[in-house]
Amino acid sequence: MNEDENVVDPSHPRYQSLMIRKKIADAGAKGMLADSAMIAHGRGEAFDYLLGEQTIQSAQDATREVAARLVRARKPILSLNGNAIALAGAEFLTVASQLNCPIEINIFYRTPERMGALLGNLKMLNTKLGLDVEILGGVPDARIPGLEGPRGACQSNGIFEADTILVPLEDGDRCEALTAMGKEVLVIDLNPLSRSSRKGTVTVVDEVTRVASNLIQMIPQKPSVTEWNNDQALLAALNHISSTITNKFQ
Repeated sequence: MNEDENVVDPSHPRYQSLMIRKKIADAGAKGMLADSAMIAHGRGEAFDYLLGEQTIQSAQDATREVAARLVRARKPILSLNGNAIALAGAEFLTVASQLNCPIEINIFYRTPERMGALLGNLKMLNTKLGLDVEILGGVPDARIPGLEGPRGACQSNGIFEADTILVPLEDGDRCEALTAMGKEVLVIDLNPLSRSSRKGTVTVVDEVTRVASNLIQMIPQKPSVTEWNNDQALLAALNHISSTITNKFQ
């Protein structure tokens, strides 16, 4: 950073990471995020550092599998929280447009002010991109069975009826509840040990903006669904992290 904390110095060796942090900070200032948003982001950033801040081969394979299952789905939906919208709202709108599916906002610390800010941000991006993606979440009229609290609220014509759900930066309890409903749950999570990563149908261990950009490239290719083994993919990510740590001390 230079003397102005809001300006990122392009010469900084971790410029991209600082730019991503700035997006979170800016979204927080706009009232889009809870106070804990930067803490949640920092947790993921630590794992990304261990991954080498790159899309490893197992993540590339998992992203292709996610694209295939979204294309195959009868009724797909993207379920986004505040951090996902702040970091890759425009990219996920593009993905939803490619799939002709809606986006539903679902947040843990739900307040009218935060929901208004997030809905307003996505609608602004929708218009700016010239898209017509349906944006849900403002008027929940259904509940995810077995899930108490605000994240259990959803829309009947969105998450509740969807057969395949992309959930970037998901909470583990909701991931489990959605899986229990018989839905395919496609997770983006930098932590391969998290409950969401372990309980999801397909987990991409990668940074959310990289995944969104890769999905935009892969979805038009209409890849085929495979007999996916999520445990093997998570183990591959863990092995990569382990080898990265080992190599640093050799």
